[in-house]
Amino acid sequence: MEAPPVTAMPVTGGTINMMEYLLQGSVLDQALESLLHRLRGLCDNMEPETFTDHELVYLLKGQQGNPFILRARRSLSHPTSPWHLRYLGQPEVGDKSRHALVRNCVDVAASHSLPEFLNEMGFRMDHEFVANGHIFRKGVMKVVVSKLSRILVPGNTENTERLSLSYLVELSVLAPAGQDTVSEDMRSFAEQLKPLVHLEKIDPSKQRH
Repeated sequence: MEAPPVTAMPVTGGTINMMEYLLQGSVLDQALESLLHRLRGLCDNMEPETFTDHELVYLLKGQQGNPFILRARRSLSHPTSPWHLRYLGQPEVGDKSRHALVRNCVDVAASHSLPEFLNEMGFRMDHEFVANGHIFRKGVMKVVVSKLSRILVPGNTENTERLSLSYLVELSVLAPAGQDTVSEDMRSFAEQLKPLVHLEKIDPSKQRH
């Protein structure tokens, strides 16, 4: 079953119906400190924000076509904060010259009863994971460096296993539709992170659950 790229964006803020511009890559565990050092020098915040989040991915299967996917995320670092419900649209495939993947993004805050509400609406949880890491900011750009861990016992975020020996690195911008110049700024910033990490426009059709 094909799905949009996995993202590990932390629950910070809430955005109504914007376009997400995204570049992704990964860095091995042993290269993490070198990357963080580079980001401290390039970004606005010398010391990154840290996060630990629990994300649940819900599917609503229709009569035909791909299932409708929603992502529910809560902060484990700040358990009293609202949940966030996120919808990520299919990537736009029109302009091949764009340097970043572009897709519709709807992100809204929700109450702690969000999982129960989604179940009552007919959604079923497909998988869940824990993401923890660092957030850097450079103007409107956000860089998230995160470690993803699978949950071994459903609902038990204390019992996890790391998915890989690397960190996911995501460079993103949320902007109104048509602001394609941001992808050029993202490309320029990504060049400054080489050779530590190569951030690319990931083809979602090549990614599967």
